[in-house]
Amino acid sequence: MSPDGDHVGGAREVTEVSVPGAPPRVVHPEWARRMPWLAQGVTTRANDGAAFDMGFFGATPVGETIARWTTLRAAADCPRAVHSRQVHGARVAPHDRCAPGLFVGEGADGHVTSTPGLLLTISIADCVPALLVDAERRAVGLVHAGWRGAAAGALEAGIDALVDAGSRPGDLLLHLGPAICGACYEVGPEVFEALAQEVPAAPSPIDLRDVLRRRAIAAGVLGGHVTTSTLCTRCGRGGGRRFHSHRAGDAERQIAFLGIRA
Repeated sequence: MSPDGDHVGGAREVTEVSVPGAPPRVVHPEWARRMPWLAQGVTTRANDGAAFDMGFFGATPVGETIARWTTLRAAADCPRAVHSRQVHGARVAPHDRCAPGLFVGEGADGHVTSTPGLLLTISIADCVPALLVDAERRAVGLVHAGWRGAAAGALEAGIDALVDAGSRPGDLLLHLGPAICGACYEVGPEVFEALAQEVPAAPSPIDLRDVLRRRAIAAGVLGGHVTTSTLCTRCGRGGGRRFHSHRAGDAERQIAFLGIRA
């Protein structure tokens, strides 16, 4: 797949679109057109705006949560799914097989696979979902990147895991999905310092997706292969209040997912 550009400025903004059916979700429209074999997207609130919790560690009854996950696997055409309890670190787990159903592991903030029918998932509620695709090799990686994970090198670890499996950084496509936007994400100077940014004298907003974009390009991903969501989980910029936001006080979580359809 040829790049749209190979320089830093080649990165573009993309607005995800809703798709019909359950569960409620949005997808990258260009990827959906160009790579129909790819299962990708982020779950949202219900179509009427009601909460739609996909998290395992909140107040939603387990049976209700499992039913939603079963529906997600069916929509993605992936009999298997992997998830983990996230620790805001940089561990990325490779997966080549698992039993049908849902596997929940411990202590990983990213996953990679080239196995058809195996869906990678992470939970988000303001943190950045980073979706990595090698379209030529049909290999994928999904990384959960809050500021701590970004500072620890979670995105670079995802890129490295795909490279270790045979991909080249310049062949990877990267989408930085729905997350809290640069206007909403006010943080203390310690966050700027951890992310190697110019440190302000007082709490200030930071655009975490832009930080990750620049880190990805520094790791060898082409600027023209990077897209960034316009959607904000906190203020609804780009598409209304479609997502659960930790900063807004929501306990619920949405799921970012990526896989190769069976």
